[in-house]
Amino acid sequence: MIETSNTLHSDNSFLCMRFLVPLMVDQREQTPVSNYLTRIGIPHEEFRHATEIQSLEQAAQERNQSRAQIIRSILFRLGEGEFVMVLMPGGSQVSWRNLRKFLGRSRVTMASVQEVREVTGYELGAVAPFGLPESLRILVDEGICKNDRISLGSGVRNTAIMMCCDDLLSALGDYEMGSFCECD
Repeated sequence: MIETSNTLHSDNSFLCMRFLVPLMVDQREQTPVSNYLTRIGIPHEEFRHATEIQSLEQAAQERNQSRAQIIRSILFRLGEGEFVMVLMPGGSQVSWRNLRKFLGRSRVTMASVQEVREVTGYELGAVAPFGLPESLRILVDEGICKNDRISLGSGVRNTAIMMCCDDLLSALGDYEMGSFCECD
């Protein structure tokens, strides 16, 4: 069925890319990100991989998506106890020059594995901009808007959140858009 809006329907489906898409309802416990999105009324679905994900290519193939549709949530350290999260299309590399210029900083580093756990509460491979212990400055690379349907971390490894890009941006609320990657 072809539709033109992006709303949640009573039959547990939502519209994305103008097509009616069934919302996967799972009786298992929801992930932290799914809990958050459900609480604020954002349409989404969880995708659980059957096996351990070893690469971006594997994740994209199993989700029937391109690498660019998988949104990476990368934590950067600006200084002692100061962090920023950048959302970027999968397969792209950080443009350190653009990121430093946008932030007005001469030095920016990627957060360590320990810092990622402490700041986000999530393990690498499951990081998302939702359900964080404390608010965090969020930067969004404009490249993520090239795809209507995207996926991102759920807070649990090997489980992704799939949703419309517009819904992602609505759920983020306060974010800053810019060019932060050297996209492939």
